[in-house]
Amino acid sequence: MDLSATETLNEKGVSVLQPQGSAPAAADKMARIDSAMGGGAPRIPEELSILPVRGFVLFPGVVLPLTVSRPASIKLLDETLPITKVVGFLTQRDEQKEEPTPQDLYHVGTAAIVLKLLRQAEDQLVIVVQGLRRFAIRKIVATEPYLRAEIDLPKSILPEQNTEWQAEFQNLRDSAARLAELRPDVPDEAAAVIRNIDDPEQLTDFLAPNLDIPVAQKQAILEELDLRKRLRAVQTHVSAQLEVAQIQQKLQEDVKSQFSDAQRKAYLRSQLKAIQRELGEGDTGADEQVARLRIRLEEAKPPAEVMAQAERELKRLDIIPPASPEYSVIVSYVETIAELPWSKLSEDNLDLDKAQEILDRDHYDLEKVKRRLIEYLAVRKLNPQGHGPILCLLGPPGVGKTSLGQSVADALGRRFVRMSLGGIRDEAEIRGHRRTYIGSMPGRIIQELRRAGTRNPVMMLDEIDKVGTDFRGDPASALLEVLDPRQNNAFVDRYLDVPFDLSQIIFIATANYIGGIPGPLLDRMELIDLPGYTEREKLEIGKRYLLPRQLSENGLKSDQVTWDEEALRLIITDYTHEAGVRELERQIGAVCRALAARVARGTTEHVEVTVALVRETLGPARYVHEQRLTTNAPGVVTGLAYTPTGGEILHIEAARYAGKGNITLTGQIGNVMKESAQAALSLVRSRDGSIGVNPEDFRKYDIHVHVPAGAVPKDGPSAGVAMFTALASLFSNTPVRSDVAMTGEITLRGLVLPIGGLKEKSLAAMRAGISTVLIPKLNEKDLVEIPEEAKQKLKFIPVETVDEVLANALERTSSDQPPS
Repeated sequence: MDLSATETLNEKGVSVLQPQGSAPAAADKMARIDSAMGGGAPRIPEELSILPVRGFVLFPGVVLPLTVSRPASIKLLDETLPITKVVGFLTQRDEQKEEPTPQDLYHVGTAAIVLKLLRQAEDQLVIVVQGLRRFAIRKIVATEPYLRAEIDLPKSILPEQNTEWQAEFQNLRDSAARLAELRPDVPDEAAAVIRNIDDPEQLTDFLAPNLDIPVAQKQAILEELDLRKRLRAVQTHVSAQLEVAQIQQKLQEDVKSQFSDAQRKAYLRSQLKAIQRELGEGDTGADEQVARLRIRLEEAKPPAEVMAQAERELKRLDIIPPASPEYSVIVSYVETIAELPWSKLSEDNLDLDKAQEILDRDHYDLEKVKRRLIEYLAVRKLNPQGHGPILCLLGPPGVGKTSLGQSVADALGRRFVRMSLGGIRDEAEIRGHRRTYIGSMPGRIIQELRRAGTRNPVMMLDEIDKVGTDFRGDPASALLEVLDPRQNNAFVDRYLDVPFDLSQIIFIATANYIGGIPGPLLDRMELIDLPGYTEREKLEIGKRYLLPRQLSENGLKSDQVTWDEEALRLIITDYTHEAGVRELERQIGAVCRALAARVARGTTEHVEVTVALVRETLGPARYVHEQRLTTNAPGVVTGLAYTPTGGEILHIEAARYAGKGNITLTGQIGNVMKESAQAALSLVRSRDGSIGVNPEDFRKYDIHVHVPAGAVPKDGPSAGVAMFTALASLFSNTPVRSDVAMTGEITLRGLVLPIGGLKEKSLAAMRAGISTVLIPKLNEKDLVEIPEEAKQKLKFIPVETVDEVLANALERTSSDQPPS
């Protein structure tokens, strides 16, 4: 039942009502009959102009506006209203019929008076009509230009006025009033209006058009002349709708009692959305966004646990308004899950020969690294389900650690991801931020995987030895889970809060200094040393890689420039001081820029780069390497040191002068090196007899030990052998051979202990022109790492004790031999 039927019918009338007309009749032929409606009521002509309507039935007493837009209907009103305001309204049997004939209309309708007429346009009128009385078609008078007919005005058959009739009438009135109260879409005053109607016929005619029943059933009520039957028909429909309304009310009360506040709000929001959609004002964008997110999630194919979590978040979007800050947080979270490569894997290139070719193409030498990577490929080929290795490339700057990661990815056919860890101090950079914080986001690991679009890239963790620690946490400890093959298959980022499998990633870390890597983290990685390049290796790298690249970057062609090998060697020796080749490339680039300026001016078409041209372009030599001593002298020893830029030689000098046996140490040496000097002096004093030293000299002289290049900090125990030799040479007044260099830690028992960086130290000795190197016996196993070029130019003598050191380092004559 719809007791706001006047408005509803008004809308329906405006949208679909288009009446048709019939031919006019002469005004003098229109007979008038008494309407029997009482004095002052409009008289209904015997012959009426008929206006067809569709979609509703007009009842007596009902007032409603109608829109008329058909030309025939407009003509009907224009010609009829000046004569009489009464027009007949008949309902179409078929609403879709645009031009109904008399057979398409019901034979019973309502005569109505036109109360008001408004012209909105030339082809459209709005009229307000009030139903007067039922009529029945007796005879069709005309069909053109609009329908006219002679009518009869049937009278209702009234029942006997008794108690039963009063009870039926009262029952209908009470039921209708109760229904009006239960229906939320009915105005509040409707129930009061119904209770004030005392005439049964008026009540049925008021209720019938407002019932939620088909047009055919309403027409049947209109045609029914027996008032008792008409009232009972209306009572039947009202009772049915009242029962439905009561059930709905009970259900709403039951549900309401179970609703929480959040559920009530969600229900109201859903109702609001439905209303907005009906009004054309609904925000369908939010619904479409949720649908798109769900499709993207299905395409990503995450594990069931992850999908369930995402679905929970999507359901929350249904109860959160789009304007809420939490709405955008949830959308960002679900988008992140949908964009992660849960099931996307790059297919590995398992062709070992092809992989070897790519590695050789991009990097010169580095045979140990290449061999390890080929071994991994072989294992991957035999066991596709195996975990990826976690390698750590350890070496000085500029030796190609980072670029090697890109070559590994190319050789495997995988995506390459680089993560710089230098300076990271916040643990959340690795594990991510919890979503409770504003601006939270996943950790760097998850972000890089999101960008890579695959679950098994080659991930370079650059500068892992420079990870910091402060009050925000320890990122190095957070990396423990990432770099543990037994744990990283279920890595939980705090932002995602669901596990993600990192076991298929090949992690390659890089570091310059092993001392900067925490022990537990170092334990999870396989170390591969990348020591500095020899001069010959730098020369080959320059010719094969650096020169072609710099020529291309500076717009030069290979046929425009010719490089002499000696010119390139000069840049290596006099203009660079590094273990890698980064500075070498910069200096080559400086020369190429100067050549580009010449070619661009047109002063030359071909340039040959000679030693003179390099000196002219780069200026005086920037670096002077320590060279071997030219003469043998007591108290001066050539030691070997390892630095982040490669190996260096150190000239350790010792002098004595009258004093009280004090020792002075200079050259900006660290505590460990100072302790080595103290140990060396104690060892010399304990062996004064075998060395040939007067014990009184230690009380009569002060000692000064200096390590030149005083502006450069130095530390470490490996200079112990050199300091011992310098002091022994000083007090025995025996020169030390200038072509001998040495390295090793000493003990008070005179043993020589192993050291690190043997390759770098050996290369430094070779550059300085040293011919013999004394090394600890325990480092003899490391000689396999020495480049072949160094092995050919250097003589390595393993020693176990300081006595062997003195035997090979001091320049003794037969008369200088100590007593046995």
